[in-house]
Amino acid sequence: MLNETTISRAILDAYFKKLDSCLELDVAIVGGGPSGLVAGYYLAKAGRKVALFERRLSIGGGIWGGGMMFNAIVVQEAGRQLLEEFDLKGSEYAPGYYVLDAVDVTATLIHKAVRAGLQVFNLIAMEDVVIKNERVAGLVINWGAVDTLKWHVDPLTIHARYVIDGTGHPANVTEVLVRKMGVRLNTSTGGIVGEKSMEAEQGELQTVENTREVYPGLYVSGMAANAVFGGYRMGPVFGGMLLSGRKAAEEILAHL
Repeated sequence: MLNETTISRAILDAYFKKLDSCLELDVAIVGGGPSGLVAGYYLAKAGRKVALFERRLSIGGGIWGGGMMFNAIVVQEAGRQLLEEFDLKGSEYAPGYYVLDAVDVTATLIHKAVRAGLQVFNLIAMEDVVIKNERVAGLVINWGAVDTLKWHVDPLTIHARYVIDGTGHPANVTEVLVRKMGVRLNTSTGGIVGEKSMEAEQGELQTVENTREVYPGLYVSGMAANAVFGGYRMGPVFGGMLLSGRKAAEEILAHL
């Protein structure tokens, strides 16, 4: 016979055990979009202690909606090999253009990353960063609902050797760092340059190029990288996002 409080206790015990195990991380990823999921997959696969924090209920970022809510996406030739590693195969619409079901891609990235060992905390928002010796050293977190409603509730803290800002266009982690600490970033202006308008070819190339350490301990990936370094946007073509996540993981692994 099912006991309701046993169900509640099982959920509480499992969740707090997971949270407690993630208070000290190798890498903390903020944002559950494609670059964050791919970075988490490769970091976890390499045996690193990595967790992803997403303020919304669902993870997957902008993939779910495809282009203008038409839930199909395009990946160009450059990203096709990475797709195959995730057992994803698109249909070739035109030479170098592969069309995939957005739901299938999102579900597969989540499944592969979690099975590799990525710990995911949805409904948890980053509200600040931890600074130690002029280096980003972790996250200040709170419930996503608290962040949305702007309630004055004190947060909890996560320590991490590296943080990845995968928060997309707003580049939330980097924005908080610049606004509160007044630091100089590794960009042409020393601040957040801001993304440019649509140019898919350049945007895809720059997404990978701009994926790097923007401040000691802080990497930017995906659209956040283009927002910070001043790259173009690219719309519903996702090869650059996937390759960006892999690059972020590879560079961090080289330093751990």
